[in-house]
Amino acid sequence: MSKMGRIVFYEDKNYQGRRYECDSDCTDFHSYLSRCNSIKVDSGCWVLYERPNYTGYQYVLTRGEYPDYQRWMGLNDHVCSCKMVHFFQRFL
Repeated sequence: MSKMGRIVFYEDKNYQGRRYECDSDCTDFHSYLSRCNSIKVDSGCWVLYERPNYTGYQYVLTRGEYPDYQRWMGLNDHVCSCKMVHFFQRFL
């Protein structure tokens, strides 16, 4: 069964340095990365949060590559938690 979403966070710009891969909601990955300067969204739509436990500034990212935090309109290099956006279809 394939994953519905996948996102990869990198400590440094241009996908360098330590990385953290995620395929589901994560309340706090700050212990894995001290900062986040680039991101690759392989699939899905994600809400990123500046602080742990889904708090702080929020950023919505769709599939694509973000080589530095300014590309996702980030105010700084702090991203500590994320949630995958789940879509559903209602049948009448």
